[in-house]
Amino acid sequence: MAESAKGVSAGVIAKNVQKKINRAQEKVLQKLGKADETKDEHFEQCVQNFNRQLTEGTKLQKDLRAYLAAVKAMHEATKKLSELLEEIYEPDWVGREVVHSISESGDLLWTDYHQKLVDQALLTLDTYLGQFPDIKTRIAKRGRKLVDYDSARHHFESLQGAKKKDDGKIAKPVSLLEKAAPQWCQGKLVAHIVAQSNLLRNQAEEEFLKAQKVFEEINIDLQEELPSLWNSRVGFYVNTFQSIAALEETFHKEMGKLNQNLSNTMNQLEQQHINKALSVKGAPSTPAHPEVCNASPPLEESPPGSPTVKNDNHVPVAVSPTPHAPPPIPKSPSQTVEEANVNSEVAEKGAEISAGSVALEVEAEPKNEVVENETEAQTATTIIPNVVIETSAESTNGALYDTVPAEESELPPGFQFKVRALHDYSATDTDELNLKTGDVVLVVTYENPEEQDEGWLMGIKELDWIQKKDLKSSTRVFPENFTERIQ
Repeated sequence: MAESAKGVSAGVIAKNVQKKINRAQEKVLQKLGKADETKDEHFEQCVQNFNRQLTEGTKLQKDLRAYLAAVKAMHEATKKLSELLEEIYEPDWVGREVVHSISESGDLLWTDYHQKLVDQALLTLDTYLGQFPDIKTRIAKRGRKLVDYDSARHHFESLQGAKKKDDGKIAKPVSLLEKAAPQWCQGKLVAHIVAQSNLLRNQAEEEFLKAQKVFEEINIDLQEELPSLWNSRVGFYVNTFQSIAALEETFHKEMGKLNQNLSNTMNQLEQQHINKALSVKGAPSTPAHPEVCNASPPLEESPPGSPTVKNDNHVPVAVSPTPHAPPPIPKSPSQTVEEANVNSEVAEKGAEISAGSVALEVEAEPKNEVVENETEAQTATTIIPNVVIETSAESTNGALYDTVPAEESELPPGFQFKVRALHDYSATDTDELNLKTGDVVLVVTYENPEEQDEGWLMGIKELDWIQKKDLKSSTRVFPENFTERIQ
């Protein structure tokens, strides 16, 4: 039993080897031009479309997997960001529970979006591409059967062509055996040769018909399936990208609602802490006499570029924070409501003097005297042509008011108006102006108005302009709410 099985196996192997040899011979003959090859241009075009369709589908599958990986990575990044927000969100802040709910809802949205993409896009694409390997195998098999068909056809045609030669040989025996055989035996030999030739032709014809039948069965099926598969690509691509687009639209719509809720919560948090003072470099973080601050009415915001609004006690109004927000107004420990009124009266007097000096006739070159040791001097005399003004040094922080006005003809380019510093301000950056209480500043326009931040002005100290006349090196920005407009 085992020997018979081995014999069958050996016979199958020998048959397969013989087929490969015949196919190799046939291909060589076709390449050399000694044997014709069966051609089907329509089928070749279908095969090219099939290969193109397979390539496009494989690339789409690869890119869709990369998109899903990106969605998963974005999910993880968003989740970590939400967890960080919950971690830094303090218990007494408004909207803590809302932030936690938004974080959980966002996590569920990302998970659902990823899963639906897998179910409605990736799995559908995998099913679509699953039919290509079988068809590709059948196309390769058709190619092999086509070679077998051509080989069998050529063998049968060669035997058919040799039939006439065999008929001539039958009439004239040429072999020594035929010549030596008796007359009665020669007929049997001829009949044997004829029968053998017919058998070979019959076998060749049978193999030819069999190879033709196998080839045509595979060929007919593929001729029907390949065009149908090619036409199905349009509907598949439409359904796939419609599903992706619809899922993405729904996801972003729901995520947009969560983001809007988070934005509203942040606005509420900002309103909760908007009135809390922020520490500024060079200014006290809290006043020494909180009862004085509590006695003042609530501050109102003034529009950008307008003069600082003052309440009945002449206290400047602070401007709400902006991207480059001006610092809050400091209050010295010794300042009272009465002293604030004195400052206002001195400032108004200085404004009247500055305005009156414009009308004076200038007979000689003006001479300006700078008061030295401002913290120690008690009085100072400022010399103006034809006018001598004596000012008091009793300001809130002990500094002198700068009352040296500039003539109308000597005002810097882009001059808008004058302001007087009501509080000291220490610059926190190189583009900011140091202010002492009483400093007069000439406000000029920004070279680029888009660079102006709300609550900040550009200017040069009047004394620096009179002495240097250098607008470029001495012009800086300063907080508007530390000054009041005097001209």
